[in-house]
Amino acid sequence: MIPFIDLKAQQKQIRSKIDNRIKKVLDHGQYILGPEVKELENKLAKFTGSKHVLCCSSGTDALLLALLGLKLQPGEGVIVPSFTFASSAEVMPLLGAIPIFIDVEADTFNLDPAKLEDTLQTGNQLGINVKGIMSVGLFGQPANMKPIKDFAAKNSLWVLDDAAQSFGGKYNNQTVGNLCEVTATSFFPAKPLGCYGDGGAIFTNNKEIYEIANSSHVHGMGNNRYEYDRIGMNARISTIQAAILLEKLEIFPDEINKRQKIADSYNQHLSKLNLNLKLPYLEKKFQSSWAQYTIILPSEVKRELLQENLKLRNIPTAVYYPIPLNEHKPYKHYPVSKAGLKVTYELSKNVLSLPMHPYLEEKDIVYITENIGEAIKSIS
Repeated sequence: MIPFIDLKAQQKQIRSKIDNRIKKVLDHGQYILGPEVKELENKLAKFTGSKHVLCCSSGTDALLLALLGLKLQPGEGVIVPSFTFASSAEVMPLLGAIPIFIDVEADTFNLDPAKLEDTLQTGNQLGINVKGIMSVGLFGQPANMKPIKDFAAKNSLWVLDDAAQSFGGKYNNQTVGNLCEVTATSFFPAKPLGCYGDGGAIFTNNKEIYEIANSSHVHGMGNNRYEYDRIGMNARISTIQAAILLEKLEIFPDEINKRQKIADSYNQHLSKLNLNLKLPYLEKKFQSSWAQYTIILPSEVKRELLQENLKLRNIPTAVYYPIPLNEHKPYKHYPVSKAGLKVTYELSKNVLSLPMHPYLEEKDIVYITENIGEAIKSIS
C-alpha cells in the first residue's frame, strides 16, 4: 500500500535530532511551557515575519484563542466557508456566536470574495451583527486575501485566516501567518508542518490580540500566578511537541519545495490521461503548501467505485469533504448566504484527494496516475 501521508519517511531524515531534542526536555523536566516553546515561537515569528506568535494545544484551540483575542461576543456573526473542516465553524458557536456560511471558488476551493456582499446582507437581514470573516486556505493554497481584506476594511470587519492547511504557503510573496489581523494554524501530524500529537499556533502583529490570547490559553492568568484577568482555558502546547516541531521546522522549506515538484509531476502525468479530470489550480504569485493534492472528477465517474477500485490496487484516497458543513446536524440551523452554496455542493460530490507528502517517489506518481486512468475506464 502506498502511504497516503508518509510520516515514517520524514522521521528517518531527522530521527536522531528529534531524539536529542526530546532527551533535553526529559533532562530539564519542564514539560509544560519549557524553553523549547519560546524558542519555537521565536523561530515561527522569524519564518512568517509576524511580530507575535503563540503556540497552543491544537489548531482548533488556535482558532478559539484568536476569536477571544478579537473579542467576538455571543450573538455576533462570522462569515465562514461551508466547504471546510468542522473546526472552522465550530469555534463560533462555542463562544455563542453565529457562523454564516459562504460559497467557495470552483478553481481554488477557497472563499469566494464575490459572494461576500450577499453574505453580509444575509446576516444583516437576519439582525446579526457581523463582525468578521474567516478565510480558509484549503488544501494548501492561501485564500485570495486582497479582495477579502478590501471588503473587510470597507465594512469595518476583521479577518481571521484559518491556515491549518496553508501554513508554509505564500500570497504575493508574503508568507502565510502575516496576511491579516490574525492567523491560526494546526500542527496535527498530517499537516504540512506537524508534530507527533496535537498542537497549533496563532500569529498576529496586534499586541492586544496576542496578550488576550496568551492570557486565555493559561486559564485567563494575569501578570501574577494565580491572578486571573478573564475566563480562560487550558490550551498550552506540550514542550515535547515544541521540541519536535523545532527540528521539523528546519526542513520545512525544503519539504514545501518537494511538495510543489510532486504536484507538478501529478499535473504532468494526469493531464496525459485525457479523462476530463479537473486538476488543482494555483493562482499566479501564490505558493501552496500542498497539504492535499485534490482533483475534481467528472460527474459521470462514480467516486465510491473509483475509490474501491484504487484500493484494490493499493492506492489510498480520501474525500475532503463529502458533506457541506451546513448540512451537518449541529449546523443546520445556522444561516447560509442568499447567494447559495452551488460550488460547495458540486465539490462535495466530486472531489478526490490523492497521496501527497514530500517523500512520494516519481515511480509511485506514475503508478497512481496510470491506475487512475485504468480504473476510470474499467468502471465507466
